[in-house]
Amino acid sequence: MVTDNKTLASQLTQTQISDVIKNHKEPVVIAINLGGPAYTGVDGVEYQADSLDSSAAKGQSMHIMGSQDAPLFETFRRGNMQLSFAVDNGQYDIIFKFAEPDDIAGGERVFNVLAQGEMLLEAMDVRVARDGRKLSSVVKTSTNVTVTQGQLTIDLQAVAGEPVLHGLIVRRKHQDPRDWQMVWSDEFDYTGAPDNSKWTFDEWPAKKVNGEDQAYTARAKNARVEDGRLIIQAHKEQYGNAQYSSARLHSLGKGDFLYGKVEARVKLPAGQGNWSAIWMLPSDPFKYATTCKAGEDWQGSTTCDAWPNSGEIDILEHVGYDMQNVHGTVHTKAYYWVNWQQRKASIDGKTVDQNFHLYSLEWTPEHIIVSFDNTPYFFYKNEGTGWEAWPFDHPYHLILNLAIGGDWGRAGGPIDDSLFPMQMEIDYVRISQLKQP
Repeated sequence: MVTDNKTLASQLTQTQISDVIKNHKEPVVIAINLGGPAYTGVDGVEYQADSLDSSAAKGQSMHIMGSQDAPLFETFRRGNMQLSFAVDNGQYDIIFKFAEPDDIAGGERVFNVLAQGEMLLEAMDVRVARDGRKLSSVVKTSTNVTVTQGQLTIDLQAVAGEPVLHGLIVRRKHQDPRDWQMVWSDEFDYTGAPDNSKWTFDEWPAKKVNGEDQAYTARAKNARVEDGRLIIQAHKEQYGNAQYSSARLHSLGKGDFLYGKVEARVKLPAGQGNWSAIWMLPSDPFKYATTCKAGEDWQGSTTCDAWPNSGEIDILEHVGYDMQNVHGTVHTKAYYWVNWQQRKASIDGKTVDQNFHLYSLEWTPEHIIVSFDNTPYFFYKNEGTGWEAWPFDHPYHLILNLAIGGDWGRAGGPIDDSLFPMQMEIDYVRISQLKQP
């Protein structure tokens, strides 16, 4: 296990890179381009042309944003739907692909999505889910749908307006057969302060980044290891310029790596106002910066473009007002929220505050895949067009934090002060790399 300050570099063979795609494609049993022709996705998934027996009308729209698979989102079905497929008995994950084709307000198109009669997506509003934008892709994954009678049935039922669906993937549960070797970890099998050979605290005032309402401290009150877990705990209290306190830890200079797999087993807090994250930033933030001064404090800067130029990868983001959804995202100069081209997806996380779940990232020179409990739900491909779209060719490090409020945490309404203290619990963090053949 590597615990010194050296970057963990992985040289993947072309065979290993091909195996990433194979492992991603292999469990797909159904893939359909709703309303359109056969299509091969950037992740290698082969979508069948739409030959469904459905009364829902076909439609077309152009100039889809926010996806590397824009052609898939240019066709759709509109209307109430019941889709039925013969499949083997077992457990499946279902990936739904949407975009709002019309210039309508939030609330004008709302629908429920069910499988086997059980609710998967309740009151789905595509426009709201995509930050109020039309013609922007939304990818939602639901997990653990059980088939016992050889038939999978999916229903889209209108609440307001008409449902829309652009793409559908059904995947069976699948174990990764590849041979991974752990090269860095913290198992939190000790008591007291987080291991300072692996973690450094950020000690920041409120509002430094993302409009966050907490101050970050290095106190045991806000971050400590006990009972085999790292506890990041937020409090409602006056601390410096803030009304809340919490902690943010990073592995810069202590666990930097280039390519591999990250796994973190985590239990999240519930309730409106929190914003949990496990994510990655470049160890050299100025790698692709163009407007920064030497050594500038770039985080929170309005003049230095180290972010988004040098990139960000979000393995886990979760906001308490939207308990069901866990998010995976990349940020780059070409694709981020300012230009409405954010590349992201989300997955059903209904029990994230009740149980520990596994959040993971797989990173190669060609692809990024984010997974939840070993279900991949976000795929991002190196387009080969330069650093603006792929700044992920240099070492990164990990960040663990529990933010309070902020631009996203407060988006669902005011912070619920009755919930404090609240905590994020981390069982372990591991970095692995594929064994060389």
